[in-house]
Amino acid sequence: MEAATDEAWQKVVYDSLRKNGVNIFTYVPDAGHRMAIDLSLADPEVKSVALTTEEEGVAVAAGAHLGGAKAALLMQSSGLGNCINFFSMITGGKFPFLTVLSMRGDYGEGNPWQMGMGKATRPILDAMGFVTVEITRRDEVETAMNAACTMAFQSGEAVAVLLTQKLIGAKKF
Repeated sequence: MEAATDEAWQKVVYDSLRKNGVNIFTYVPDAGHRMAIDLSLADPEVKSVALTTEEEGVAVAAGAHLGGAKAALLMQSSGLGNCINFFSMITGGKFPFLTVLSMRGDYGEGNPWQMGMGKATRPILDAMGFVTVEITRRDEVETAMNAACTMAFQSGEAVAVLLTQKLIGAKKF
């Protein structure tokens, strides 16, 4: 299956988050999330927070929930390992959590340094009790993003959306 050749799916990710009430976007800069980050920075109705490390986004999501807002953490799968200890806050604090991961180390990956976290992403998410939503095709983006938002913000679950390399394209190394 080929990766999406245009960036329209990236706008659908952002628009779906906004339609579902996400008004705080946290991120560590990442090419896979470039459009969503840029759109959040340009949107006067949202807070866009650049993080120094991914786990800060978990704490921001907790604070957002306490303040009546909805947050999403945009990160690359390689940053997932930085968050493991903070994920225990989600269970203990009983707050909804949504993260959107641009995958590395899966379908077509050419960088051997990305393979370890690529293989570990799903097992880590499973071990931490996340609901995982995987998107492989452009035509799945809107439905999957809406489902993820419902599970996170209405059911109160920790939800991770995986934007696979079949969708975003494998980077050359």
